[in-house]
Amino acid sequence: MCGNNMSAPLPAIVPAARKATAAVIFLHGLGDTGHGWSEALAGIKSPHVKYICPHAPVMPVSLNMNMAMPSWFDILGLSPDSQEDEAGIKQAAENVKALIDQEVKNGIPSNRIILGGFSQGPISGVNKEIAVLQCHGDCDPLVPLMFGSLTVEKLKSMINPANVTFRTYSGMMHSSCIEEMMDVKQFIDKHLPPVD
Repeated sequence: MCGNNMSAPLPAIVPAARKATAAVIFLHGLGDTGHGWSEALAGIKSPHVKYICPHAPVMPVSLNMNMAMPSWFDILGLSPDSQEDEAGIKQAAENVKALIDQEVKNGIPSNRIILGGFSQGPISGVNKEIAVLQCHGDCDPLVPLMFGSLTVEKLKSMINPANVTFRTYSGMMHSSCIEEMMDVKQFIDKHLPPVD
């Protein structure tokens, strides 16, 4: 099968230890790859869950002086009123939908698939009864905590607010920490319990 220059390598996958009855698709941040997150998720894995960490295509990013790097879509600016790369975001959402569709074909029901991501990573449509865990470091210099708070309020206006959990981590910058990863594990285990 031939690919074009925009095609990304196959995702980094942490397979289920036994038959996969659930999946987590996790999108990395700008300039990263799926490898680091697949290693982090391997550290909190559940035996019946398959973890899929795709790699973003390499493209020029306006915010970084058009330097080419792995990115799900172009970023034009970081202020709340910055223009968005709507076409790129729609394409990224289509790519994620294709990953979800593939797992459904593999026999995992869509309600047993969690979509997650870091920084640039989280993108999806909205199901009004979906459960959301949003995590943010209170010392993040790149994506200020205020943006996280605004995002969580917007989510609560779109879906059942009781299903939205917002956690902050003292002293955490634009990264993750053990406490956050344990919260992610607890969220995954709650929403994707074993079925056998």
